Amino acid sequence: MRPLLGRRHLLQGTAAIGAASLLAPTRAAAAGARTNFTLASPEEPSVQPGRAFDLTVDRQPINMTGTRSWANAINGGVPGPTLRWREGDVVTLHVTNRMPEMTGLHWHGIILPNPMDGVPGLQFPGIQPGETFTYRFPVLQSGTYWYHSHMGYQEQKGAYGALIIDPAGEPMIKADRDYVVVLSDWTDEDPHVIANNFKQQSDMYNFHKRTVGAFFADAAQSGLGMTVKERLRWAGMRMDPSDVQAPTAYTYTYLVNGFPPEANWTALFHPGERVRLRFINASAVSFYDISLPGLTMEVVHAHGNDVVPVPVDQFRIGVAETYDVIVRPREGRAYTIFVQSMDRSGYGRGTLAPRDGMEAPIPPMDDRPLRTMTDMGMPDMAPGQIGASPPDVSSRIGGLMPSMQGGHGMHDGHSMPTARRGQQKTEHPPKSPGTGVESLFVAKTPTRRIGQAGDGLDHLNRRVLTYADLRSVHRGVDLRPPMREVLLHVTGNMRRFIWGLDGKKFSEVGPVDVTLGERFRLRFINDTMMNHPFHLHGMWMVLENGQGDHCPYLHTVNIQPGEDISLLVTPVATGQWPLHCHVLYHFEAGMFRTVRVLPRNA
Repeated sequence: MRPLLGRRHLLQGTAAIGAASLLAPTRAAAAGARTNFTLASPEEPSVQPGRAFDLTVDRQPINMTGTRSWANAINGGVPGPTLRWREGDVVTLHVTNRMPEMTGLHWHGIILPNPMDGVPGLQFPGIQPGETFTYRFPVLQSGTYWYHSHMGYQEQKGAYGALIIDPAGEPMIKADRDYVVVLSDWTDEDPHVIANNFKQQSDMYNFHKRTVGAFFADAAQSGLGMTVKERLRWAGMRMDPSDVQAPTAYTYTYLVNGFPPEANWTALFHPGERVRLRFINASAVSFYDISLPGLTMEVVHAHGNDVVPVPVDQFRIGVAETYDVIVRPREGRAYTIFVQSMDRSGYGRGTLAPRDGMEAPIPPMDDRPLRTMTDMGMPDMAPGQIGASPPDVSSRIGGLMPSMQGGHGMHDGHSMPTARRGQQKTEHPPKSPGTGVESLFVAKTPTRRIGQAGDGLDHLNRRVLTYADLRSVHRGVDLRPPMREVLLHVTGNMRRFIWGLDGKKFSEVGPVDVTLGERFRLRFINDTMMNHPFHLHGMWMVLENGQGDHCPYLHTVNIQPGEDISLLVTPVATGQWPLHCHVLYHFEAGMFRTVRVLPRNA
């Protein structure tokens, strides 16, 4: 349960609010809220199939948490309507802006002409208040995607929706039921306030820092000298190993198709059916670890493309990623769709059930992860040398706290695995941009982490998806070797909340020039302690994960802390295409470049 006066309300400077309005809403409260405000929430997103669409973006009041707020709603909903296209069609979308500021909708992962991509000020002028813009382009692909505003912080406040494209022929994936599951992080705060809070104090929303108790536990296990050395190194970098994700559930409520955990979005099935769940992470910031206790998930589709089925118990979905799974419930009982935030500060949930009204137990959350020096590319401080505190029992909150807001002193221990699977050192790391105001840290020994599931997952006794598992069903289209390499260091100063590439913000650099049809390698080295999901507009990135001619095609790639990762790219359309971190507050703080695709004769 949230405390009667939550941190987020203090941050907003609220002097006095009735305690009842701050309590997490029950189903009855959520249902009652629909009569009080213009925007009904929670409510199942509508589905709109066809070739022609009318979309309206409008600012409307909403109640997600028991507190009146506002949303950037598309056709009156959060999420907006699920658009259903068909491969081979030409779609026309009339988008009207009824907000008091400019907007533009981006079709995430879609290959299309540059002016239709939807980034205001770069690819088109944007949609001014009161105006309508018409998007029109051929649909060249199929799969699970999404769309969202690409203007300011509008996406954080609800301007997003699912996009499903049916194949022109028979689908390879057969299912008796097909559900879209849009995940998002909702805040009642103004995102501009959140951004300003980060500038004032970057760990404003982190209430899971290590305590004195954790220090003595580490000293008992690893020795006082090693423990002090490790603490001093973190202090010298002005970082904290508990800064896994920000903001946290102190301001966020985690939604499933617009439903908070208490409202329990439900998908129905008959025992024995094959159920397809299309997971879309439309969050501004949050990564999630997804499981359905009692069921094995088969990952069959990633980033809009079919992959060889991978049976898993759990998978992590980064911001802007999409994964489709098949489950086969054989019993006539309910199953929880459990969506833990990566930092374990809270969770979203839904239910898979034979009939409405059923619920399954909500499992305890996994131990809270902490960064290690090896995560940061520091080879002389290997995991196992420091930090393997006893598991943080207090973070295993069961079904009691959908949004974790405990007091200080609750988190004396942490889960810190002593081994990293799938981690390989880069033998000769290329020269970094060095440290400075905009690049506080440099990974001395970046590692290849393709086979590593992510923070807090590698030590679990369960099957967890990694990028190394992804194998495309289809052979790659362009099998040429790359003609050159474009290397980008992912850099930042977390204390000053400055983010960029090669130690520079977007405003300080020009575009990356490539030529239409050229095959190049795009390589990232993450010199920061954060995960960064990078999205390249207008073209596919082929992840070099050891699958030969069947490497997976991605529209977004998560780059783990201290990671060295590479992808192959072939530009298919000229113009300026954004390349940016999809953590919204990193993107807005400068972690953005333009890839300028020039004609062959330029």
